[in-house]
Amino acid sequence: IFVDVNFDLYVADCYNDRVQLFQSGELHGITVAGSTLLNPTITLRCPTGVILDADKYLFIVDFLNSRIIGSDLHGFRCLVGCFGQGSQSNQLANPVSFSFDSYGNMFVSDQRNSRIQKFLLMKDSFALSVNQPKFCPTAIWNSNGVTFANRSIVGKNPFAIFVSTSNTIYVANKENNTIVMWEEESVNTTKVITGNFTDSESLFVTSNGDIYIDDGFKNGRVQKWIAQTNTFVTVMNVNSSCYGLFVDINDALYCSMTQHHQVLKRSLNDSVMTSNRVAAGTGIGGSASNQLYSPHGIFVDVNFDLYVADCYNDRVQLFQSGESNGVTVAGSTSLNPTVTLRCPSGITLDAEKYLFIVDYGNDRIVGSSLNGFRCLVGCYESGSQSNQLDYPVSFSFDRSGNMFVTDSYNHRIQKFQYLEESCGNTPSAVQTVYASKLTTNSSTYFLWCLNPSSYYEAVQVNISLCTLIFEIITAVAELDYK
Repeated sequence: IFVDVNFDLYVADCYNDRVQLFQSGELHGITVAGSTLLNPTITLRCPTGVILDADKYLFIVDFLNSRIIGSDLHGFRCLVGCFGQGSQSNQLANPVSFSFDSYGNMFVSDQRNSRIQKFLLMKDSFALSVNQPKFCPTAIWNSNGVTFANRSIVGKNPFAIFVSTSNTIYVANKENNTIVMWEEESVNTTKVITGNFTDSESLFVTSNGDIYIDDGFKNGRVQKWIAQTNTFVTVMNVNSSCYGLFVDINDALYCSMTQHHQVLKRSLNDSVMTSNRVAAGTGIGGSASNQLYSPHGIFVDVNFDLYVADCYNDRVQLFQSGESNGVTVAGSTSLNPTVTLRCPSGITLDAEKYLFIVDYGNDRIVGSSLNGFRCLVGCYESGSQSNQLDYPVSFSFDRSGNMFVTDSYNHRIQKFQYLEESCGNTPSAVQTVYASKLTTNSSTYFLWCLNPSSYYEAVQVNISLCTLIFEIITAVAELDYK
């Protein structure tokens, strides 16, 4: 039971599989959780413990389902013990009660395992696990990339890369079916993970270090490598490769199915493996607002808006949360076209929701800002030089804003350094000095409203904004009218 400061009583009503609220002075309760609720959002099996947080959201011990669930603005979801009953570190067996400490960490009496389990609150659980730096409108990256890893390390035609918020870099080596890791951007690989996956087109890493990797081409599944146990489990069944993977802040896994022209998703908190739902696309390739044609990379923001690199339609589509019709936000068919794309294959958003796109067919990375879209790297046609790319597929930012690109046909990972000084206030060198002198023949204006008392000259300055940071210094001179 739990009694709040208003003397409202919450009861875990075990055999009725519900939580009842008895408001102060009332003998009749209201069901606030369970299948008998007017609009049920969670199924309970003998709840045995209940707590409210500071905002009066419910947290419940679901005894027979061997888990702890909690509520928030989006409803109920599983918090811990979400992988079936058992004795592993991520499992519970008939928990009875629990309590929070002052930091939000959870202590659970795990009855059948005869232990007390502590689950740490992840401080950044409200945020995505991808790096989303904040850039100024004039941000520049060094056009000459550095080869971070070559074919001997990442194999032939690397597709998938991910840089975590801890700056650990993950690359799927399709040639030998491994995941290669560099912790804290170490110049040498720090870990190589082998598994029973083949021809992986994408991967995604969550904040706890778990890796989701595409294994759809031959085995029809998405696998998760559990960092804590160093084991693989199947978390999604699919019938083709996933050219994009993403896990949103509500633990929903998204798969971009290129061959089926759809993006599917399923809740990782749902124990039913057949719970895939359509997030975007009709399953038939096309260019209508509700269709996709060979979707590749995807991105889901904290508002659950889905961005899709719609490759064969040469556009990026935005599907707002709950909507089946997309809006074109980049490409020649957008409402105000500012960039022409050829098969976009990767996409990410920065801290201010500006788009950054891998323009696969044009061998470049483009980005948007207050000034619209522009080419960032790979702006010198296809090739193998340090300032060129050859069919890049995906990319990821590190914490500092540096860009890591899978340069597929060059069989390498290229790192392009973010030039922080490009957002400074350093004026450029003055190339032309203009001077003039005001005379009685100059134009006049009314400074004090009575008589034309001042002279002026108008000067037009044309400035290129390609990569130039500039400062204009003006001087005003007056000549008494006599």
